[in-house]
Amino acid sequence: MINKTATDTTPDLEEAMGEVEIQAFKKRSVSGAISYTLRSLVLYGIGFITSLVLSAQLSIEAFGIYGLVTQIVGLLQLFSDIGLGPILIQQKSEPTKEQYQTVFSVQLLLSFILFAIILGVSQLPVVQARLGIQGIWVLLALGLTLPLGTLKTISANILERKLDFNKLVIPNIFEQVAYNAILIYLALSGLGVISFAYAVLARLVVGIVSMWVLQPWPIGLHIKRDYLKSILHLGTGFQGSNILAAIKDQIFYIFLGFWLTPTQFGMISWSKQWSQVPYMLTVQNVIAITFPAYSRLQHDKARLGKAIEKTLFFITLSIFPILVGMSVFIYPVTQVIGKYSKWEPAVWTFVMFTLSIAWAAISTPLTNTLNAIGKVSITLKLMTMWTILTWGLTFWLLKYVGFNGVALAALLISFTSYLPVYYVKQLVPFNLWSNVWRQLLAAIVMGLVGLIGMNYWSANLMQMLVGIVIVGATYLLVVGVLGYKKILAEVRSLR
Repeated sequence: MINKTATDTTPDLEEAMGEVEIQAFKKRSVSGAISYTLRSLVLYGIGFITSLVLSAQLSIEAFGIYGLVTQIVGLLQLFSDIGLGPILIQQKSEPTKEQYQTVFSVQLLLSFILFAIILGVSQLPVVQARLGIQGIWVLLALGLTLPLGTLKTISANILERKLDFNKLVIPNIFEQVAYNAILIYLALSGLGVISFAYAVLARLVVGIVSMWVLQPWPIGLHIKRDYLKSILHLGTGFQGSNILAAIKDQIFYIFLGFWLTPTQFGMISWSKQWSQVPYMLTVQNVIAITFPAYSRLQHDKARLGKAIEKTLFFITLSIFPILVGMSVFIYPVTQVIGKYSKWEPAVWTFVMFTLSIAWAAISTPLTNTLNAIGKVSITLKLMTMWTILTWGLTFWLLKYVGFNGVALAALLISFTSYLPVYYVKQLVPFNLWSNVWRQLLAAIVMGLVGLIGMNYWSANLMQMLVGIVIVGATYLLVVGVLGYKKILAEVRSLR
């Protein structure tokens, strides 16, 4: 449990909130989850169309360039927060104006330093040779989002503290509509990789304006030294895990970007980007809600356990069929759509990346739980293990199975994600198996039906669409037979 700081004078949840307040808290959380789900469906539709267009129009090497650029910026973006954002959200007492301004000032200073680093990196001959002039402009555009993006960070933190997710989703929708519309238009116009640069800048401007309209705050530069000192210790705990995650992901993929050929890295970037779509649609959105919600419930283990069970149930109910469906139909897509035939060599990489997300759908909410209840040291140990395994196993497999070894390593390592289940069970009582077995069995049956009809689905576009309907209906039928009462009970409990 996180110790109280001088700023945390509010009583514990069970002392400060009665049953009426608990119900209001639950209502806000569920309302936020629904808002995020609806937002995700809208954005998923937009992003899906964009990805289809880009996959057809851009070259394999273009995906590799953009993938490498985003990893470089993502790595530097990590250090622009130093873990202060989560602390603002988790803090029991309402932050003062000076405290908000302290966090903003630190983030702004760090982000300008990091943008200067990006400028320097963009001038390195090895980077210019790998990215080309268009890739460099994309790198600079993404780098500019670091300092300018801090203008909306505090507003987002305030909305998260209030669990006002209905407002929080609006800027995301505006951002993605602007980003995807411009990206599609420019890609179809033949601008290539530099299309990402213009789209990123448009997304940034739209996001800042819309966030400030919805949640203004008294912006200013101020350093409250005693407060900064009190939260830096907690922030470094969050940041320790983030740094290890960066070594495991961003630094690792940056290294791969320079190690592999542009075509190989392009295959990996495309496969990983598509495999992440179900994760972003479900898990990532739920985490945005559960971190502040779990933080508030950390003293009420019974309610927290029930919240975890509901989270895992609804995530797996939605993500398992998407993952299996994508794994089954990626090969038919490359056979019946001419412009996608270039991605056929990446089919196995795509499938292994996608299936590895199944474990992440369970482990990520649970590591998020550990952070929310103050057990950051456990998360740090897990990230250390996953980082070592990623670097060691991947390069060993690359030697024997080629670029497919990257995804194979990710799939094998994903099975160690049972460890967060073990650790959380020691702290919070919850039941995993009873909340996922129906979805798992239905997804397995769905996958078997998909494999049996693989030759039929791969013949032409109409038969592939028929296959999608049949395979999807199989999941709905099996999960309905096995879990009709369970689904109804869970939905009713949200009310």
